[in-house]
Parts: sequence; C-alpha cells; structure tokens
Amino acid sequence: MYSFAQREDTTVVDEPLYGYYLSHTGAVAYHPGGEEVVADQENDAQKVIEDVVFGDYDTPVVMFKHMTHHLVDLDYSFMKDTINIILTREPKEMITSFIKQIEAPSLADTGYGMQAELIEYLRNELGQTPLVVDSKEILMDPKAKLTEICEYIGIPFDENMLQWEAGPIPEDGIWAPHWYSNVHKSTGFQPYKAKNEEVPEHLQELLKECEFYYGKLVQK
Repeated sequence: MYSFAQREDTTVVDEPLYGYYLSHTGAVAYHPGGEEVVADQENDAQKVIEDVVFGDYDTPVVMFKHMTHHLVDLDYSFMKDTINIILTREPKEMITSFIKQIEAPSLADTGYGMQAELIEYLRNELGQTPLVVDSKEILMDPKAKLTEICEYIGIPFDENMLQWEAGPIPEDGIWAPHWYSNVHKSTGFQPYKAKNEEVPEHLQELLKECEFYYGKLVQK
C-alpha cells in the first residue's frame, strides 16, 4: 500500500471492509482498537462496495488493500470488475508476527483458507488468473517484482514505488497505531531476512492448517 501511494496516478484505500468484518463477526471484541474502527467506518458491506470500491476518484488507478477475512459472507462477484492480486506470506512468519496483536488467532483470522477459496472462485467462476505474490518475493527484488505486478495490472512501473518517507501516511486506516509500527519506521522495502521465531506449541495445529492452504496458494 505504501508503495502504490507514491504514484501520482494512484489513490490507495486502506481496508475499507474492516469495520464490516469487525461488526459482522464479533471480532471487534479482540481486535485492538476494534470499537474505534467500527465507529469510524461504514459497516454495511454493500454500501462500501458501491460507494468506496466503485466510487468516483480523481486518479485513473485506485488500489484497495483488503484482508481476505474481511470478505466473510460476501458475494465475490463484484470482483469481476476489479483486477485482483493475492498477497500472501509464509505461515510461520505470519503467525509469529500476528500473535503480537492477536494472541490466539483462528484459521479464519489468518485468511489462508479464504485466500484459497477466493482463488478458486476467481479462476472457476470468473475465468480470471489472479496473480499470487509471496511477500518475500517483493523483499528479495522489489523492482523486479513490482514491475511484474504493474505489468499484470497494465500500468507502467514507477521508480517512486521503491521508497517513501518514514512515518504515517494520510491513507492509513485509523488502526495504524496498533498494526503499522514497523512500516512507519521504514523508508522502503527492507532486505528479506528469515525470522527465527518459533510458533508456540498451542498454535502448531493452526500452523499445519495454514501451511496446507499456503501450499495451494503458491503452487505453480
């Protein structure tokens, strides 16, 4: 999101369905700042899709950052009119990061199962071939991977996408203080370094489930 926010031809929108997800599922009870998010955003998913996803913008490109689990109980058919990219991450690294905010996540919280479901829908129901990007691929060669992403979208790569000023950006969701501390310290993509943290014993079964779906996502 920070990368695309550097483009003059692009508007970025941060997780417009977060409020819907929190209010619809009860996850508001354990998400940091959840009540604040629900109060800040439109909670009617259909209104979000109509007024935000398909709203009027001053730029020719609009990039929406969604979390897959925010799409719970939604009709995916609106995605026939969007260009869809699935960004995923190796489960061990994701879980050890995620539990710093959510101590006992479920499979639904991680989004892996829904990512696999969404890809099947996009392929089989909409006839699309969504681009799947593992986050470490971007970190290992930002310019090459961002160029590939831009080509998939049908826009030229912009060198400005490789760097930004440290600190928050106006496009941040209201939840940024709880989730974005690392990106606020960054000025670009940091070189990939494998994490050495271990997944706690009580989350080993969750790790296995996530790895199963992750394997489906990244298989060529």
